Amino acid sequence: MNVLIYSGPEVLPASLKHTLSVFRRLLLPNYSVQPISIQVLRTQPWSISCALFVFPECRSAVASQFTRTINTYVEGGGSILFLSAGVHSPSRTRSESIGSITKLHTLSDQILRFLDQKNGTFIYPIWRPGIARFAEVQIPDGPVMKHVYNSGQTDFAEIENMSNAQVLMTYAGEDAGKAAVLEYRVGAGKVVFCGVSPEYPLAEEPSVLVSGGMSENDISLAEAQRKEILTHILSRLNLSLSPSPMMISRPFPQFLVSHPAQSGLISSVLGSLAHPSSGSELKTFEDANDNFLFCTLDDSGPLLTQTRQFQVQASDPSTWQPKHVIICPDGKLPDCTQTPLFDLDLFFETISSVRAKEGCTSQLGTWGCGEVMFYSEAVTSTQTMLDKNPRFLAQLPTPMLSLASHQLSGRGRGANSWISPPGCLQFSLHLRVSLSSFPANKLVFVQYLFALAVAEACREETVLGKLGDAVRVKWPNDIYATFGRGEQDRKKIGGILVSTSFSDGKADIVIGCGVNVLNPPPIFSLEQLQQSSGSPLSMENTAATIMSKFEKMWSIFLESKGNFEPFNSLYLERWLHSDQKVLLTTVDPPKAVRICGITMDHGLLRTVPERGEGFIDLQPDGNSFDLMSGLIKTKS
Repeated sequence: MNVLIYSGPEVLPASLKHTLSVFRRLLLPNYSVQPISIQVLRTQPWSISCALFVFPECRSAVASQFTRTINTYVEGGGSILFLSAGVHSPSRTRSESIGSITKLHTLSDQILRFLDQKNGTFIYPIWRPGIARFAEVQIPDGPVMKHVYNSGQTDFAEIENMSNAQVLMTYAGEDAGKAAVLEYRVGAGKVVFCGVSPEYPLAEEPSVLVSGGMSENDISLAEAQRKEILTHILSRLNLSLSPSPMMISRPFPQFLVSHPAQSGLISSVLGSLAHPSSGSELKTFEDANDNFLFCTLDDSGPLLTQTRQFQVQASDPSTWQPKHVIICPDGKLPDCTQTPLFDLDLFFETISSVRAKEGCTSQLGTWGCGEVMFYSEAVTSTQTMLDKNPRFLAQLPTPMLSLASHQLSGRGRGANSWISPPGCLQFSLHLRVSLSSFPANKLVFVQYLFALAVAEACREETVLGKLGDAVRVKWPNDIYATFGRGEQDRKKIGGILVSTSFSDGKADIVIGCGVNVLNPPPIFSLEQLQQSSGSPLSMENTAATIMSKFEKMWSIFLESKGNFEPFNSLYLERWLHSDQKVLLTTVDPPKAVRICGITMDHGLLRTVPERGEGFIDLQPDGNSFDLMSGLIKTKS
């Protein structure tokens, strides 16, 4: 689920920056916290995955061009939080100004508002310029919190006209008894107006201008109170807070390892990267996004110790270069104490057993998917490390797996980030094909093939066995699990991101995949499908089984020159959409169609009209939230 922070032109940049920072600290990894622009707000189906919509402090009233969208969201059960905001609820007979807003009866349609259906009045969030100050605030039955930053004049005017309103916090001191935080019910949802400014840290601008004379102890206490205010509000809005802050603050070195039973693989990789020099001379590799610094396993002790010591400190991403790579000689793996979050021995054992079961074979001098890999406890992004470093990508032999237990800057579809909490399996697989024997228009099927491999892997005894039948594919690149019979019981547990680049008659393909395997609630994961009986799930078995399942499918796919027909029947058995009705809104009038499959030439979604003949082939509109919600018709 997403927590979306409004980033329109009315928002103060400092408030947006600090709101994103503090909400990520409080809510990761349970939620993805990301900004949302007016364009996305108006055109994309953001509400389907939005747990909370936040308005930071604004310099003026918010325009009403998306009032209907916001109201539909909250009336349907959504939650909205206005920070550093007052509220105005004029009676039906009054039309006085609100700061820079003049007569309400003439401008009421031009600013964001909520209708109080019980008494027929409108509720307006307001931001007024004022003198920044400290306020004293009190949660009911709690102690008085002093030094609570208030950035301006945030009155709660005429709230006696509001029905379904509840005061969550009050002012103390000079303003004792006045509302400081107000919760208001709109339909099935909630809107909270926070009159103080807990998004701003006291040691940074603009609040540092007020807190400059405070002692370090007072600032520490005020920071704890700031967190308490936000925690109280988020709990009221039914969000699950992170039990503890994420402790990984910077990347770890990557281990370059290979299957212990095979020799010569690491030497082959180093030779390719060092070309035209000798592989033994490889020390550094500089590229567009990252600089890689190589060292041997025997020399890595001080580097690993230093990295762990620095994890407790805040980290500036500008200091994350170079990216260290620890070379493990052929047949040798790091000690389990050096990779405490991933058992490489178990991973390679499972690779061997599942590859044998699938009948996978490798020619001399080559290897299977997952048999050579980069592993790290934490990286920026497994996808970025490959597809944003074109020279590194072009010189790497394939297949090459990059797997990390944590990602600090994981990438999802479109503008989305991919959060990677403990229990999430995330990796990128690099492949290469010759365009002389593989048509470029067939690359679209790679995402379908990999999604199918994930679904099939979950049905293996090394993962979930028969319980894996609940794992399904959502077109075009999401993995879902069914936790009940209703459509609302279908939950996303994974996603796939494929990037391609072309040079010298070849296509480099990087398949990024994230699957929630061991995550506890509120994140949905494979573990929640597993009953108390049966073998325990493991990250290693799941990753190895996916690799081997895909390798077998990939070999068939290559032999058939990208023909998806051998997999189509199984794909349609595993997806969620058979006979599903969707509304095609890009035609006038909108047309109801039913999904019947995908086209074998370009992988488009094939539908048939409810009324009429023929097929209508659809492609996603590229939004970042739900590709099935915004389909567009292809050119005939």
